[in-house]
Amino acid sequence: MSAKYGLVSYNSSRKHISISIPSSTEVMSPHIKSVEELRVLGINLSSFSSPMQFFICVAGVFLFYLIYGYLQELIFSVEGFKPFGWYLTLIQFGFYSIFGLVELQLTQDKRRRIPGKTYMIIAFLTVGTMGLSNTSLGYLNYPTQVIFKCCKLIPVMIGGVFIQGKRYNLADVSAALCMSLGLIWFTLADSKVAPNFNVTGVLLISLALCADAAIGNVQEKAMKLHNGSNSEMVLYSYSIGFVYILTGLLCVGGLRTAVAFCSEHPLTTYGYAFLFSLTGYFGISFVLALIKLFGALVAVTVTTGRKAMTVVLSFMFFSKPFTFQYIWGGLLVLLGIFLNVYSKNQDKMKLPSIKDLRSWLLTGKKVRFLSQNV
Repeated sequence: MSAKYGLVSYNSSRKHISISIPSSTEVMSPHIKSVEELRVLGINLSSFSSPMQFFICVAGVFLFYLIYGYLQELIFSVEGFKPFGWYLTLIQFGFYSIFGLVELQLTQDKRRRIPGKTYMIIAFLTVGTMGLSNTSLGYLNYPTQVIFKCCKLIPVMIGGVFIQGKRYNLADVSAALCMSLGLIWFTLADSKVAPNFNVTGVLLISLALCADAAIGNVQEKAMKLHNGSNSEMVLYSYSIGFVYILTGLLCVGGLRTAVAFCSEHPLTTYGYAFLFSLTGYFGISFVLALIKLFGALVAVTVTTGRKAMTVVLSFMFFSKPFTFQYIWGGLLVLLGIFLNVYSKNQDKMKLPSIKDLRSWLLTGKKVRFLSQNV
């Protein structure tokens, strides 16, 4: 029959190439796996719609990081603790490593997917972000430190262009400018009301800002390229960072003094540090989920809004001078957040164009002219 249809008959000795497709129970390679369950604190976000995923992540970020910010300011309000910002970061990284290890052990897939060299870079940037940020509180008041950290939106966009080759539209650029101008206005108002700026503190928080701007893009690229999990990212980046900080403290000195001080005040140092680290770990889990699902820029916008809320709560719970210029700066920040949200949902949010505004203006003038003639 094969001769009838002009088909060539091959003998049985010819080799064949077979392609097998793994079943749902088999583990696919992380480099070709396109769909995976994304779990945060036991919540399977993959089973929810995209808007619900965004809502859950935003709620988690606000809830845990607001408590985190309150505890951070509370720790540094302890008399004599301000010089030990790096030791607090060491404790924080130690707790994060333990939490990440426990969470990774509860997952089925325990493989390390992201290369070790990438984790060394991420750990270095994480140490710079959190260590310099914690240390700057010894030289700056908390709202000023938060306001400086909010200004990382533009560096994140610049990092996105150079690290990932991204391109941003006019709405994104306008959002970054509005947020930065609002935060600068807030900072200038703070300098007039409470002029306690310190060059060392400004330098430390500026360096932390640069590291923070780069880390989001590096994490996003690594997690998308290698399909790494949140618990894996936290475990390896913070455990390597713990070694970095411990080595630095042993070389520079000051570890013995910090241990002695915290031993005298265990509840207000180690106790607060544990709660501080626990809420921070929960918060970073939701931030990593935001980065993986919606990108670094959206995650930065959400965390910036959270920082603005932290500043408000800081004025409510801790006595500080107040001026209405804080409000105008905050309104500019809110405008920037709106523009960023609009740029991500332009198909759903239709704003009037310049042509529409001009036609409405001319129509209004025409109606007023006719009413005057009548």
